[in-house]
Order: sequence, then structure tokens, then C-alpha cells
Amino acid sequence: MPSPSYIDPLTGKLYPLDVPRWCSDEGKPLMMTELKGISRDEIDRGTRSLWRYRAALPVEIKAPITMGEGCTPLVEKEWGDLRPHFKLEWFNPTASFKDRGTTVMLSAMRQLGVGAVLEDSSGNGGASVSAFGAAGGMRVKILAPATTSPMKVAQMHAFGAEVQLVEGPREESENEAIRQSKQIFYSSHNWQPFFLQGTKSFAYEIWEDCGFTAPDNVIMPVGAGSSLLGCYIGFKELLASGQIKKLPRLFASQPLNCSPLDASFAAGVDTPVAREVRKTIAEGTAIKSPLRLKQMVAALRESGGGTVAIPEDGIVAALKRMARTGLFVEPTSASAAAALDELHRRGAIKPNERTVVIISGTGIKASALITELLGAS
Repeated sequence: MPSPSYIDPLTGKLYPLDVPRWCSDEGKPLMMTELKGISRDEIDRGTRSLWRYRAALPVEIKAPITMGEGCTPLVEKEWGDLRPHFKLEWFNPTASFKDRGTTVMLSAMRQLGVGAVLEDSSGNGGASVSAFGAAGGMRVKILAPATTSPMKVAQMHAFGAEVQLVEGPREESENEAIRQSKQIFYSSHNWQPFFLQGTKSFAYEIWEDCGFTAPDNVIMPVGAGSSLLGCYIGFKELLASGQIKKLPRLFASQPLNCSPLDASFAAGVDTPVAREVRKTIAEGTAIKSPLRLKQMVAALRESGGGTVAIPEDGIVAALKRMARTGLFVEPTSASAAAALDELHRRGAIKPNERTVVIISGTGIKASALITELLGAS
């Protein structure tokens, strides 16, 4: 197998991994060339973090910036006729799944000599980069929408990051970050391919959680797609290395008010499809134009999965229902729980199957909004 490289998935052009970059020479998003995967014997069982799967990474990272991220609980709950397993990602250091990608991305960039990074984020990504940047002695600047949850902004400030709030829709923060990228390295969780090398730990961890087998289904909230593509990449590697016999079906849940992936998938295309975008309480997935739409659609198709678009009242109902089981989740995560009922109704998932639902973050970060929503319900 050729040496790992960055690759432009549209042109096939390769770039070496020993030079820090976040996009192609043409300004397009990159992926990583395919890797061979690892076996259970290559797991570093003495490490209790996602770095136990470090042998699956494209480069050796000698001094990772780590705070014990990964190894999050997988908790079975009753959900009508179903008994899904909820993957509780708020047990990560900054209380969201973004720590999976950040630990690998910043560790790789720091190893290449990057000492200061720029990130744009609606909240959890910015908090994660701020925390791991602080832990790694890196200077961090975050560009966030002015509407970002105050609790998430407070996290960024607490870690010592410089935070600039940007007026306008979510994509304007990204546009401003690209404009500023000439002054400070743009280590974006949406652009930098090493982030996906961190989120692919979802697949390895779920595989280990399930007794070194793949579940039948994985449901997750999807905005820019780092959880979806991470799961796809990781399970593809496990398939290539002969550790599993087939891919689990991957399902993407989006708020109906901002559901570009659902619009394209439902139309049977991998290009943007016009659909009205409105404000949603699931702010973590409010991505109007995801960079890797084509790759996301391909991942869903190859796995035999699909998409679900959840109306706002459905998100609120699932949020309340989750709380009644003892799980206090952010609205973004509640959309994935809401997808359970719709997928069951369609016959896409069945009671006798093992279904994993990724709960991306805690409700504590959106406590004021949740108090308002549940107080009125």
C-alpha cells in the first residue's frame, strides 16, 4: 500500500503529510488516502483513551496532546420496541465528541511545528480546540457566530482562547476564518483531514465495545459530517483488515430546518438541492453547505443507510424523552434519538438488531435553552 497522503477526492491529486495544510492548492477540501486498518492485537490495551488505536493512524505521533478522550460509555436503554445503545460522548474532556478529532488534529499539527491555530465553530468545536490547544501549549483563536451558546463561549474563554464573534449565518464565521488563514494556520475541524482520523476512533471503539463485531446500525446527528465520515472511514478500515464482515448501516439525522444532506440523499443525488433553511435549536448541525456532501452521500449509500430530517417539535419531544431516561442531552443530539422512531416506522431498523446512537454532547452546555424548551412543553 502506498505511503499515506492527503488526497483531493475530486482530482486524485496527492499532497505529503509532512507539510501543514488544510486544503488543496485550489482551495478544495482534502481527505486522507485509504489505510489498511488494524487488528485487535494492535490495540494498545494499556492506554485508556482513543490513543489505544494509534496504530491505525497514518503517521506516528510521538507526543500526543491527550486528556483521556474516547472510551466513552455505551448505555442500553428501552425506546418503545427498540433497545438502542447510546454512545455518551459528553464523557470526553470538553463534553462533546469533537475531542476525538481535535486530539489527533492538533497533535499532528504541533508535531509539524504549528504553534498557533485558527478555528471557526458554532460551539463544541471551538471549545475543544481551545482546550487541547491550551493543553498543548498552542495559541488559539476562535471565530464563532454571534448566536453561539454563552456556555460554549465561556468554555473557550476559560481555556485562554481569543474569541471573535461574527455576525451573520454560521457560514460567515468560516468565510472570515479563510480570510484570516494567511496570518494564522487554519486548523479547522471541518477542513483538516486529521480531524477525521480522530473521529474514525468511533468505529474502532464501537467495534471493541460490541465484542469486536460491528453493530447493525449507527445513528448520529450530522452537520459537516465528521462523525459520519469518521465512522465510515473506521469501519471501512476494519472491513479491509478482515475484522468485520460488513459495514454497519449509517444513518444521518438532521433538523428539518437545516437538512442539506437529507435533501440531496432523498433526491438521489450527491450535489446540493434547494431546501429552505431556517433557524434550528440543533445549532451543532446547522451547516447550510457541508464541504464534503459528495463523500457523505457516498458513505450512506455504500453502507445501506440513509437520512432523517426531524422537525423542531420532534427534537424537543426526543429531548424530553431522553431526559426521562436519565440522559440530559443537547438538542443537536436529541435529533439522533428522534430518528429512532422514524427509522423504526420505515422498517429501516428492527428490534432484533443492535443499534448504536451517538449522543454528541451534553445538555449542560445548552441548559438555558433547554429550560426554556422543556418549561414550555
